Amino acid sequence: MLTDPKCKNASCPETAKRLRLVDGGGLYLEVGANGSKRWFWKYRIGGLEKRMALGSYPAVSLKAAREARDTAKKLKGEGRDPVLDRQVAKLRAVNPEGDTFQSVALEWHKRQLAKWSVGHGERTLRQMERDLFPWLGKRFIADIAPTEILATLRKIEDRGAIETADRALMICRQVWRYSVATGRADRDITADLKGALTPYQGKHHAAITDPAQLGVLLRAIAAYKGSPAVRAALQLAPILFQRPGELRGAAWAEIDLAKALWTIPPLRMKRGLEGKENGDPHLVPLPAQAIAILRELHTITGHGAMVFPGERSHERPISDNSVRTALISMGYTPEIQTWHGFRATARTMLAERLECDTNVIEAQLAHAVKDANGRAYNRTQYMEQRRRMMQQWADYLDKLRMGADVIVGQFGKAA
Repeated sequence: MLTDPKCKNASCPETAKRLRLVDGGGLYLEVGANGSKRWFWKYRIGGLEKRMALGSYPAVSLKAAREARDTAKKLKGEGRDPVLDRQVAKLRAVNPEGDTFQSVALEWHKRQLAKWSVGHGERTLRQMERDLFPWLGKRFIADIAPTEILATLRKIEDRGAIETADRALMICRQVWRYSVATGRADRDITADLKGALTPYQGKHHAAITDPAQLGVLLRAIAAYKGSPAVRAALQLAPILFQRPGELRGAAWAEIDLAKALWTIPPLRMKRGLEGKENGDPHLVPLPAQAIAILRELHTITGHGAMVFPGERSHERPISDNSVRTALISMGYTPEIQTWHGFRATARTMLAERLECDTNVIEAQLAHAVKDANGRAYNRTQYMEQRRRMMQQWADYLDKLRMGADVIVGQFGKAA
């Protein structure tokens, strides 16, 4: 615990850029090399670690900093993000009254947060601040014409950001629909902009689905001589076909080699905030080939928490770019095969080559699978079928890697 004398006398060592003095409950005083002293509160929300600035010392005393921390913790306990709340409050202060585009957009944004991931909520707010509020923010939403929206979106297009302009239009469309629903606007004027912007073709996660070509790729992966963590991630990517962030962020605590099961916590899954905080984990049955790769890797990285630790810091995983770079080094550019594309590879070939039940495939991809009544299946649905499918898939990949001419075989359908 800190004391006022400690805060007052604290100084940063000459050999360091900054010094952190921890008080407790996530509160710490950061002392800079230039003598500055700033309070921060560190917290986690939606699986992300964040920090909130609480002011400078001594203008903000130790007591005041603790009170600010407690207030922020209370907000977090209510399911709110204190930093995001502060950003929205500052923006609202610009136009405290009247149904301006900014005020309505912020109201819409706040109501969507429970459905979104923390990262998506932050990105949406940043885009509105950067691309929409400077030109439309202070205008009353009922007075804005379609031509004003188009002019704003053209500014984004003019800098070559076609995808960003498309996302900005989607935000505007949702804000206007919300405005109509809440009586702030008579109609969705963004409908008038259909065809006015340069079409965005969308992201394409290139994926190999030809057996012979996939065999060549698998042989290239087997011959890869990079770091053990990247090599293992490359080997497991086609076998397990989980999202890149979920695979590279795997912790040894999630892996049960004895039960041949990888349990991915809901916080690490691609879900909205509600699903991350209250949802079920995603279960990935591990075939024998994956077990062998993980056992070998455990002798190298098992002393730490991360399955695939980065080279600079063993406390952080390898970057998304590491596998991408490895694929490129083997001649597989993003136009041919991407890390994320292994999901499409598996989905296509499991269905077309091994004739697996699509519900079983979708469940293993962590996609929502519903029954005939529209109810979502629980996390353990199809587990036996998924175990068999994962082993059959790994065996199939082995045969492709060895250059075998694999004959299509039927996989048992789920009951």
